[in-house]
Amino acid sequence: MTLTPESPPVPALAEQFKGGLHAPICLTWEWTYACNLSCAHCLSSSGRRDPEELTTDEMRSVIDELQRMQVFYVNVGGGEPTVRPDFWDLLDYAVARRVGVKFSTNGLRLTPERARRLAATDYVDVQISLDGATREVNDAVRGRGSYDMAVRAMENLAEAGFRDFKISVVMTRQNVSQLDEFAALADRYGAQLRITRLRPSGRGADVWDELHPTPEQQLEIYHWLLRHGERVLTGDSFFHLNALGSEPLPGLNLCGAGRVVCLIDPVGDVYACPFALHDAFKAGNVRAPGGFERVWRDSALFAELRRPGTGGACSGCPAYDTCQGGCMAAKFFTGLPLDGPDPECVKGHGAAALAAVDPGALPRQGKDHSHRTVPLGMPAVRTARPDRPCDESPLAGLIPTHAPDDEHDEHHENEENEGDGTTR
Repeated sequence: MTLTPESPPVPALAEQFKGGLHAPICLTWEWTYACNLSCAHCLSSSGRRDPEELTTDEMRSVIDELQRMQVFYVNVGGGEPTVRPDFWDLLDYAVARRVGVKFSTNGLRLTPERARRLAATDYVDVQISLDGATREVNDAVRGRGSYDMAVRAMENLAEAGFRDFKISVVMTRQNVSQLDEFAALADRYGAQLRITRLRPSGRGADVWDELHPTPEQQLEIYHWLLRHGERVLTGDSFFHLNALGSEPLPGLNLCGAGRVVCLIDPVGDVYACPFALHDAFKAGNVRAPGGFERVWRDSALFAELRRPGTGGACSGCPAYDTCQGGCMAAKFFTGLPLDGPDPECVKGHGAAALAAVDPGALPRQGKDHSHRTVPLGMPAVRTARPDRPCDESPLAGLIPTHAPDDEHDEHHENEENEGDGTTR
């Protein structure tokens, strides 16, 4: 398009996104709540599988919708998505329809053979979760043995020639000082570093006060990203830090909830924000008439989020245009109004607002699939569906009686390593 002096200015990309898109650029899709780990800060309080999870056919139907809507790719997570016995089939199904998949994993099933198959597959990216550059820091949050499991998966991917897989780190008070070490790990394995912000949702609400970075560490993250941000992905987690200086961090720097992103959970519920699995942010369910497409286009919640905002209490702050008021989920789960300051506001407004919040009245995530037994225990065969909302074993009702040879071998190995990846 050629602009003439009379042509109206084209809005910045972020401004165009605020009104929502015909389809999400990408969406987060949790394929199961089942997980072999019990990370202290888990956003979805994962652990036990939910017997109402979408079936294989329902998952394929949603993938078909995403193809028709021309969704570029999906961020697949959980739980640990690879424990679904149909995981690899669903991955192939999406790829065949050119719906790209980036799946997050703790490394449980990334064997050398799986890594080689992934390296030879288009439209797939892998994200290894690691929250400490050392075993001590990582395992304190993610569970004993989780560091070794993640490193083993990274070694397998690197050996298979899978370039630029992601190492995904949730920034905590304990690992901010390890940013250079994380970057060195990424370089060692030919990977790309991705850092994200800790949110006080799910089990993260219970450890928020203990784990979220201090104001001094927020400043450290900001300056580190200014130096290294072009090589580091952030998922636009840290746009609230832009109020620290005149130079914005790389990225879109916008809350895209219900505008360019959303989340589908394992039972098909659609949420505006991947970090806020709460009824206040639930827009519908893919099992309802019209499926996901109708939720995305017609949801009253999404329509509300796409309307221009006023900035609320933050509108008078000179930093509002750069920080956009911060993270909606972080505000909600710390009891702050959505048009108020971010709890980690670098100007100190969040701390002042938090002082007036009643800790006993904080909203809590409605679904909790956390493990209730230690050790976890994962039976090799389970043919009956659980008779309660969530089963203690993440694999309950999922493992077929006769698994393919490589799946059987992997599962046998997982049982032998059970002490490396159980709950804390």
